[in-house]
Amino acid sequence: MTTKIDEFNLSQEKTDLPDIRPGDTVLVHQKIKEGAKERIQIFEGIVIAKKHGKGTPGTITVRKVVEGIGVERIFPIHSPAISKIEIARHGKVRRAKLYYLRTTKGKKAKLKKKEFAVAIAEPDQSPMGNETGEETAPVEEKITAEEIK
Repeated sequence: MTTKIDEFNLSQEKTDLPDIRPGDTVLVHQKIKEGAKERIQIFEGIVIAKKHGKGTPGTITVRKVVEGIGVERIFPIHSPAISKIEIARHGKVRRAKLYYLRTTKGKKAKLKKKEFAVAIAEPDQSPMGNETGEETAPVEEKITAEEIK
């Protein structure tokens, strides 16, 4: 049985959010209202924490360094003020909260890029050759020293 609160929370959730993880460098597009005008401001930084799950109360803490001073902002991910969240790159991390980045400087404050494994498919061994229809060259076999004798 769903209550009215649960129905309201489900109606407020965004469905187009990417899979945000700690260590990701993200661009958060936030709507700013100044008088009668409305504009979008982009905040780019590293996600150092993700709290309260993926539901309506979910938040991310984003950190960046501006002119030598660290700036952190907490964004509710389902807020109507957030128009879009983009992931610029994934960082290689081994923990859920990256609060240690607050005390690091220089190269130690940078995260390594996350490498994804690429699956290499074997070429099709059909009589036609490869997918383009061209015949492939025959593979030469290596002769061992024992076969020569």
